[in-house]
Amino acid sequence: MTGLTKEESTRYNRQIIIPEIGEPGQQKLRSAAVLVIGAGGLGSPVLMYLAAAGVGTIGIVDHDEVQPGNLQRQILYDTGDVTRSKVEAAAERLADLNPLITVRTYPVRFSEENAAELLQGYDIAVDCTDNFASRYLISDATRAAGIPMVYGAVSQFMGQVSVFNYRGGPSYRDLYPEETRNAADATPSEQGVIGALPGIIGSYQACEVIKIITGNGEVLSGRLLQADALNIRTEIFAF
Repeated sequence: MTGLTKEESTRYNRQIIIPEIGEPGQQKLRSAAVLVIGAGGLGSPVLMYLAAAGVGTIGIVDHDEVQPGNLQRQILYDTGDVTRSKVEAAAERLADLNPLITVRTYPVRFSEENAAELLQGYDIAVDCTDNFASRYLISDATRAAGIPMVYGAVSQFMGQVSVFNYRGGPSYRDLYPEETRNAADATPSEQGVIGALPGIIGSYQACEVIKIITGNGEVLSGRLLQADALNIRTEIFAF
């Protein structure tokens, strides 16, 4: 593993001086490859903070275009991006933020047919989707690939974060059995979300990714963090 360049040392200085990170941790971040599935409300802060932190390779999976209704919470984009491919606009923003990293774009829907191929070569997958079906698929695919899944979900004022398939730990199915999905699929999913909440939950997800890569702290494997932004309460439940 080669040492940091002067440019990297300057850019990441405030991170490098953290004892738990240091230059070895920064080198691990530079060598890491993370696939972010979904470039919307959660994906926006996750992508921005991972890029700013110096994660060397970031993949973005999203088949959608930017719509006016996205701008209330999807801070990667501005009004001029409306009708553009999300992955194209996101990659451009990340390149402006940090030209020292590599960004790969996949303007497709994550599916059973392409999951194994999309995950190949990545160390971690970050679930920034918004439905049960996608989360089951990502959990199953990451377990098969032998890599962890960093999960986030938001609704109204409530958000959740956890890590699945980490070092043989629980999967998404252990937290939400299949019957939960069937019940949820029978109810409307459009519940709204306060715009700042994905920023909070996405930031937690980015922190979990950085901890996993650098080998620091207690990862949220087998535990669910639940945040209530309306009443400013945070709880962690074991499962």
